[in-house]
Amino acid sequence: MFTGLIEEIGTVQSVRPRGEGATLTIKASEVLEGLQLGDSIAIAGPCQTVISFDTTSFTVEAIRETMQRTRYGTLKSGDRVNLERAMRPSDRLGGHMVQGHVDGLVEVQSIQQLAGSWRLRLSLPKEGRPYVIEKGSISLDGVSLTVASVADKAFEVEVIPHTWSHTTLSELRKGDKLHVEWDMIAKYVHHMLSAYTGGDGVDMNKLLAAGFGPR
Repeated sequence: MFTGLIEEIGTVQSVRPRGEGATLTIKASEVLEGLQLGDSIAIAGPCQTVISFDTTSFTVEAIRETMQRTRYGTLKSGDRVNLERAMRPSDRLGGHMVQGHVDGLVEVQSIQQLAGSWRLRLSLPKEGRPYVIEKGSISLDGVSLTVASVADKAFEVEVIPHTWSHTTLSELRKGDKLHVEWDMIAKYVHHMLSAYTGGDGVDMNKLLAAGFGPR
């Protein structure tokens, strides 16, 4: 479990194919403190397990599922990635509950520099629409952000200067793709309600049939 608050930006040292997956070595410093084999680190969002490390880098193995859902297959030596170690139960939850289980990719449609912030407009695929609400939480490349507005096929977030300068969001260009993780609570609520609604929404008849109403 993560918070979506990035600890540092690491640099891809190598990406080596391994079957249908890949072995990634990331150069880092802060996340190496107290690191142990088997620890979890979110690399640009996806949660990965550390299989080895030294004083300057750590290595993980990305499996086929990860390669199919992420842009790990396009990473190359020198690329910069957001890093966050798994949270401890005693940590402050400054962002939101992020699992590190990426749902897919969204595309940057526009980047607008405002007076003291940056506003990003991103594509919103049909499968993600039930989970994105105005002022709700979303994780983009591992960064916890607040949804500023929602349209039918797009949504917007606004990024403060600290987040802009301490993550890879400042390196984005129109057309770039980001790892997205929809809000975990929204996904669970939607899944539970689907048992009563069939995934087609809620009306009074369905509510009454489910036992919600006058007795």
